[in-house]
Amino acid sequence: MSFVKFGVDQQNAPKYKYKEDVYINQILDYINNTYGEHYSKNKFQATEFIIDSGHGTGFCVGNVLKYAQRYGRKGSPDDWRKDMMKVIHYAVMQLYVHDEQFEDDK
Repeated sequence: MSFVKFGVDQQNAPKYKYKEDVYINQILDYINNTYGEHYSKNKFQATEFIIDSGHGTGFCVGNVLKYAQRYGRKGSPDDWRKDMMKVIHYAVMQLYVHDEQFEDDK
């Protein structure tokens, strides 16, 4: 049985029906790898500049839509899976943008 890397110990982990723990770990690995790729030239991601200029929501949601619509239409099944990882990553970044924008409303 696998378990989530961050905070859920194996003994107390629920029995996931859809292998959510496996996928969460794969998503975390995918996101971690983006920090070492061309997306983070000079230790900055272009997304940072886009968010800082006030266009984060449009950028993130736009990319969620782009990669979701592309799923199954470009490349191989491995490419389609990568598109889903990108959808999730941009959705996580949008959660950050949302929370930064509305943190005073909490």
